[in-house]
Amino acid sequence: MSTSKAKVAVKARRDLAQRGIAMMLLAYLCLAFVDTSAKYLVLVGLPVAQIAFVRYAGHFALSLGVVARGGIGLHRFGTGHFGLVLLRSGLLVSATVLNFVVLRHLSLTLVSAIMFSAPIIVCALSWPLLGERVGPWRWVAICIGFCGVLVVIRPFDANFHWMIVLVVINSVTMALYSILTRRLAGRVAAETLQLYAGGLGTIILLPFAVTTWQSPASGWHWAVMLGLGFWGWSGHELLTRAHWFAPANILMPYTYSFMIYLTITSYLVFDHIPDQWTLIGAGIIVLSGLMIWWRENLQRTTHVSD
Repeated sequence: MSTSKAKVAVKARRDLAQRGIAMMLLAYLCLAFVDTSAKYLVLVGLPVAQIAFVRYAGHFALSLGVVARGGIGLHRFGTGHFGLVLLRSGLLVSATVLNFVVLRHLSLTLVSAIMFSAPIIVCALSWPLLGERVGPWRWVAICIGFCGVLVVIRPFDANFHWMIVLVVINSVTMALYSILTRRLAGRVAAETLQLYAGGLGTIILLPFAVTTWQSPASGWHWAVMLGLGFWGWSGHELLTRAHWFAPANILMPYTYSFMIYLTITSYLVFDHIPDQWTLIGAGIIVLSGLMIWWRENLQRTTHVSD
């Protein structure tokens, strides 16, 4: 290949990577809007089941519209991995509901800091569940990450809230969801995964939403509530498309933009500033995640042993 063609190829890869990074940043901005909106609606008195139902009903409607563009037929909804797809969807729905419950009592930054232990849990579970080898370097990073979680939750502190335990459970749920997503990548179309997640959430939450439904008090509350489905669907759609343009080893560090977004919205909407221990613990968790990313990236590019 000539020098000029090589330069063009490098520039093309760089442009695609930049597009993927931009989509990643936008995706987490959308997901930050979901959590911020949910906390706002819970605090004004709307039931969690109602909020979660509207989030998934909107997600399902948009997903159905995407699938319908290729024509409506039973074959459009089929998958050879029905059980795993359904389990993945169930994990996501349960994590969403649990997340909305704890947001009534805990700050956005505290919840997001603990939830970012999910990639560390994925690394720890990748050997027993995926058969991927985890060497000593990454085990050190995993231990550091869990130390960061302890700094954030401060289990023996007088201000410890028992709902923090639910957030830890939620981070494990999201780790299992991520592992299933990796298992299904390339086997099941992204629009099919979106459709099943939205559909299952809508069906499961409908009876709870009907029995607890409260009409929003203002047009603004209606707008925030109806926006949940759009932000949720958009966030997951952008995440999927980002991986079309750039590999995971390039995109992974930008997932931490989510924590930055939530810190900003937490201050702007709820006038909350995270305390020093939350910031320190979050920093340790981020450092651990970046260590895992760096080691995996190094192995991929140089084939060094772990």
